[in-house]
Amino acid sequence: MATVDEIQSGDLFSEMRPEWSSLLESSPSDCLFLTWEWLHTWWKHVGRGRRIHILAVREGGQLTAIAPLALRPPRLLRLQPFSMLEFLGSGSVGSDYLDIVVRRGSEDQSLAALADHLQHDGSVLDLAQTLGRQSAVFQLAQRLGQFGWRISERETNQCPYARLAGHTWDSYLGSLGREHRYAFRRKARKLAELHRVEIERVSSEERRAVALAELFRLHESRWSERGGSDALYSDALRAFHEEISRIALERGWLRLFLLHLDGRPAAALYGFLYGGRFYFYQSGFDPAFASRSVGMVIQGAAIESALSEGAVEYDMLHGCEPYKFHWANQVRPLTRFGLFPASARGELSRGGARLKEAARTMAPRLLLHAQEPAACRYRGLSIPEGTA
Repeated sequence: MATVDEIQSGDLFSEMRPEWSSLLESSPSDCLFLTWEWLHTWWKHVGRGRRIHILAVREGGQLTAIAPLALRPPRLLRLQPFSMLEFLGSGSVGSDYLDIVVRRGSEDQSLAALADHLQHDGSVLDLAQTLGRQSAVFQLAQRLGQFGWRISERETNQCPYARLAGHTWDSYLGSLGREHRYAFRRKARKLAELHRVEIERVSSEERRAVALAELFRLHESRWSERGGSDALYSDALRAFHEEISRIALERGWLRLFLLHLDGRPAAALYGFLYGGRFYFYQSGFDPAFASRSVGMVIQGAAIESALSEGAVEYDMLHGCEPYKFHWANQVRPLTRFGLFPASARGELSRGGARLKEAARTMAPRLLLHAQEPAACRYRGLSIPEGTA
């Protein structure tokens, strides 16, 4: 029989790493953003104001599932009258593909145990950045719907990505649009004619610290003329990346590149290679070299490097910036689920969520339709009440 334990202590969370990693490897949800390393580092640096509320499912002493949750306190000014459970990793860090981690073959009993536990607990859940109906969250939502819970399902963003399996660098370039392919080759050739070009992939702790500082500087320089960026703006976020990049280097996941022109850092690209997938996380460049398209050149160099390492995919992660679609040939939608128990708390929380969503999306929907590629236009989805 499956049992559910609540992990509400940072010390117990810290002790879970070996079991967590083993479970994740045996789960269809395995990705960088569900690793113990990513979520524990998030908790240390960015989880302020929340309480750990991890649900661990065991059967016969074996860990079969983890719901990596945190309790978010009420926020009355944001129309959230009660505490809510959300995923660890949510918010400003930009974690994608969040989910419940379930061992293959244990889905039915593990999710049934989680649904029973949540039904008795009665907490509201706000679970964002999931893979929608491909996720374990969707299966859990269906089970909770049988208890009379109200379920909302809304596509919130998309992740452009490029399939690399079976490609060489030349064949991948050949798969791109003719205009972009020509522009990239011309820009790369011109850059080499005008400058001594060196592209460094960081491989030591000493260089990691230097290159990450350059990334911060170049990212800030790139965005300062556009009103700033919210990606790396706070001390907490920078501390998070300082630690996770160090851990990722130790694990062999870090992919941090610097493009030098005549010995001067002109562009940086920050990503991770995990499970055969390259995750492009962030970049920056010196505005003085904007006309040289150094951002395009370093992106191409990172993709070529990913191919040389046998990566099957280059994931641009969430966001519909036009430049991503020069390189990507597929998109993955991200979905936010709201799970509301059949109680006064659930109904009040659901009403607040509806009001907040209406206020937040009215103007942006018009703006997104006007400015973004068709593949990334906002679409609202819902499961009919009482059917999920």
